[in-house]
Amino acid sequence: MSSLLIVNANLVNEGQITEADVLIHNGRIASIGRHLSAPGVEVLDAAGLHLLPGMIDDQVHFREPGLIHKADMATESRAAVAGGITSFMDMPNTIPNTLDSATLNAKKQLAAGRSVGNYAFYLGASNDNLEAIKALNPKDACGVKVFMGASTGNMLVDDPEVLEKIFTHAPTLIAAHCEDMPTIMENEESYRSIYGDNIPFNLHPTIRSEAACYQSSSMAIELAKRCGTRLHILHISTAKEAEMFSDAALKDKLITAEACVHFLHFADEDYATKGSLIKCNPAIKTAEDRAGLIQALLDGRLDVIGTDHAPHTWEEKQNPSYFKAPSGLPLVQYALPTVLEHYQDGIFTLEFIVEKTSHAVAEMFNIKDRGYIREGYWADLTLVDLEKSFVSTHANSLSKCGWSPFDGYEFRSSIAATLVNGQLVWRDGKLLDVMPLGMALEFERD
Repeated sequence: MSSLLIVNANLVNEGQITEADVLIHNGRIASIGRHLSAPGVEVLDAAGLHLLPGMIDDQVHFREPGLIHKADMATESRAAVAGGITSFMDMPNTIPNTLDSATLNAKKQLAAGRSVGNYAFYLGASNDNLEAIKALNPKDACGVKVFMGASTGNMLVDDPEVLEKIFTHAPTLIAAHCEDMPTIMENEESYRSIYGDNIPFNLHPTIRSEAACYQSSSMAIELAKRCGTRLHILHISTAKEAEMFSDAALKDKLITAEACVHFLHFADEDYATKGSLIKCNPAIKTAEDRAGLIQALLDGRLDVIGTDHAPHTWEEKQNPSYFKAPSGLPLVQYALPTVLEHYQDGIFTLEFIVEKTSHAVAEMFNIKDRGYIREGYWADLTLVDLEKSFVSTHANSLSKCGWSPFDGYEFRSSIAATLVNGQLVWRDGKLLDVMPLGMALEFERD
């Protein structure tokens, strides 16, 4: 790996913004200081830009293996670095489901040499793979994913006895999708009796309701407290749920929660223009819920910001049937720009954004040598331009699906450059033609 010297950057790290130079050698940060020099080294002048540790996305669906008509490791990792994401954690609801060590290792092999970003994978839970969960080496997966709601294949865990055993014996953090399916199915049938298959998409948050989310999340929290589980609840979508979590310091928490970028941006009034393009599970809910999630992040009750990037093809999303148009949207390309909109509105500080997108994720998952701008750490870095706007369009989408839920939206900040393991992979609005050097994330766990 070659060397690179970043000069004149406004470095945002560990609660401070300082002007600094950063020398990178062999993929790692060799030195941080002022007026650094290294003869013969390529220099990147970052004057006027802010240098952040790359975003670590704790929840993506890159669809490989089995669903590569929608997405794959290569395409989505490129979209991710365009959005300031340098590492991602991929979900197990692929085909086949990631339910044992063999399928887990197979996904790592698919990413090696093809992923531009660094990667890790969840082991999925089912009603019948408890022994595989017990046998998991804690360093081999970022966590165990439990679907306490609808899922793909054999991954809805709806047996209470099995669920309690998983919460008791999982050797890593459990990441949970929480929606109560009986409640949702009752709501579906109620509206089906009125509309048939053509339920209006603006009723999605009424069907996958606050009550369905709260019932499942509160049950997960109660179960985790009883079993002493390290629980992380994904994509909180309601203000009522957010109120259940503690505002204690992250290091003192056994139960944590994630907010996702689309829940911080969209609200139910957007179904009128976006329709199925913003249909996702759990559903995007009210403007009041959006405000509640933002406040819960500021209060420390929600701990990290992720994407839940889940692409489907344009043709799939255009199905007029409520039941056949799939849930999920492509988000990684606009990850940090979406969060930076809240900086532009004076709500989030840059230091706060770095905490929620990098530092806290690294701490929560025990990721080795990433998530901070520190000497000796891997040089996963993002340069942002707070003065340069850009417009999202379907045409400039880098995800394989070729569309964006933000089509026509003008972001007020942009990603000037992204480095993964010291290698420039995105610069000035373009992907660079470089060999993918993404690595498997390492976890410091017993």
